Amino acid sequence: MLSPDSKPRCLLHMDVSARVQGSYSRQLTQKFVSQWQQANPHHQIIYRDIGRFPIPHIDETWVAAYESEPEDRTAEMQAAIALSDTLIDELFAADCYVMGMPMYNLTVPSTFKAYLDQVFRRDRTLQIVNGIPKGQLTDKKLLVITTRKYNYRVGSGREDRDFLEPYLSAIFKVMGLTDISYIHADQLASALNKDQSLAHATQAIHQRALRF
Repeated sequence: MLSPDSKPRCLLHMDVSARVQGSYSRQLTQKFVSQWQQANPHHQIIYRDIGRFPIPHIDETWVAAYESEPEDRTAEMQAAIALSDTLIDELFAADCYVMGMPMYNLTVPSTFKAYLDQVFRRDRTLQIVNGIPKGQLTDKKLLVITTRKYNYRVGSGREDRDFLEPYLSAIFKVMGLTDISYIHADQLASALNKDQSLAHATQAIHQRALRF
């Protein structure tokens, strides 16, 4: 039970895979969320599925709204940037995030890049102070569960091709989120190694969920 002075925590659960049936990243995030719910039964979960319901790319009207003061935006501009505000509100409402992130062509899916373009805003998720961006997503933590066909870890010989983890770490740190961790389910293209990799990832997920 929560004590009278305790504030309920909030988890933002995000799935990114374009696949619904047979998606390993969706299976793994669901394992995490189920375990987290058992450990935190009175807390809140926000769910965002950008694999099934892709975020639109920003366009000229969106950019015009972004570059205008809120009071100067036309009705069309306000409509164009409304989803961005909703997505950012979710980031601020949550204390922690778990994201299922399949690697597509060595990096994040394009749907997630579209999401980042919507939430990376100097008037919301970062402020410019003396020409330096100051991230606003502080005191939050992120777990990224990745699924990859091959091994891209240090020592694998493929680590120079991993543009997913370095990119996510860099972009979120600019927005102020520095407590970032990863669980990799890799070698999923290998019939010999796939089951073992998924088992190791599941074990790590169960351990992490209990203290996340």
